[in-house]
Amino acid sequence: MLRVMGVALMALTALAMGMATGVPRAEAETREVKATAPPAAFTLGMVQKALRPGMPQTDVAERLGSPNILTRDAQGREAWVYDRICSEVEVSAGGIAVGGLGSGAGNTFAGLVGISAGKRSEKARTSQRTLTVVVRFSSAGAVESFTWHDSRF
Repeated sequence: MLRVMGVALMALTALAMGMATGVPRAEAETREVKATAPPAAFTLGMVQKALRPGMPQTDVAERLGSPNILTRDAQGREAWVYDRICSEVEVSAGGIAVGGLGSGAGNTFAGLVGISAGKRSEKARTSQRTLTVVVRFSSAGAVESFTWHDSRF
């Protein structure tokens, strides 16, 4: 019987060293925002800063990149359309956990009782932003005007 209690005591000691002491632990709320935007952010401010009337098409292509759509009107003037979509996911998580370690020894019984309880919650919110920019060129290939539409849903 002492041998059984000795083995149980050693096992209990080894487990106690590797487990939590039963002190309540609260997890801090975490918030993370992930966006799927292009590496060089294509924003309305960047477009307004980069474009000027009279600017040649080559400069526009260097500053804004390739357009998504290229069209021509009846007079042969080009219009370049840049359409960008950005998806944002905001995740917040929080929770609390309680762990316990205990043992019981009786006549010929040695045991280990572990108690744990926890609650965890996560919330995710998804939104999308769109930016459409239309750059109109003159027949000579210079920027005539540009318009945009920015939305979030």
